[in-house]
Amino acid sequence: MTESISEAWPEPPLAGTEAAAVLGALERQRATLAWKCSGLDAAGLRATISTSRITLGGLLKHLAHVEDSHFARLWLGCTVGAPWDTVDWESTPNWDYPYATADPPERLLALWQEVVARSRVIVDGALSTGGLDQLGVHTTRSGEPPNLRRLLLDLIEEYARHAGHADLIREFVDGLTVEDPPR
Repeated sequence: MTESISEAWPEPPLAGTEAAAVLGALERQRATLAWKCSGLDAAGLRATISTSRITLGGLLKHLAHVEDSHFARLWLGCTVGAPWDTVDWESTPNWDYPYATADPPERLLALWQEVVARSRVIVDGALSTGGLDQLGVHTTRSGEPPNLRRLLLDLIEEYARHAGHADLIREFVDGLTVEDPPR
């Protein structure tokens, strides 16, 4: 992956609406993942540390799946599309991690970028017709649909959890240790 972060580093607003703060925090987490995965070749994206099977490429694929699942399944009530729709999740619950090693870096990045772009369109559309209290279509086991706020906060949590993995893996690959990209 020869691309690097070229757009301005996203910062959540210091003051503003709740939606702007939540989306700003999500964009910062997305940018962190993109930055930690940037500039690496296939070997860098396939590197693991210790006994963990998590790779930077696997994180790109996993978070693409999480984004698609949150907005297709939970928000819109649709089935998720390719490549997720052909996976036997019962027999391979962590499919995205080991199977990312077969994908070239450009494909992993493109998949993640496509899903993020799709998610942004869905969220922008939802916010144009209402606020964060809008309910998604999917009903949980407890019989309640999640609101848009909950889906976005869960996504921020998922990215933040994996940003720590990305920090450790990237430091192992080439020594990159700083928290924020150079400005």
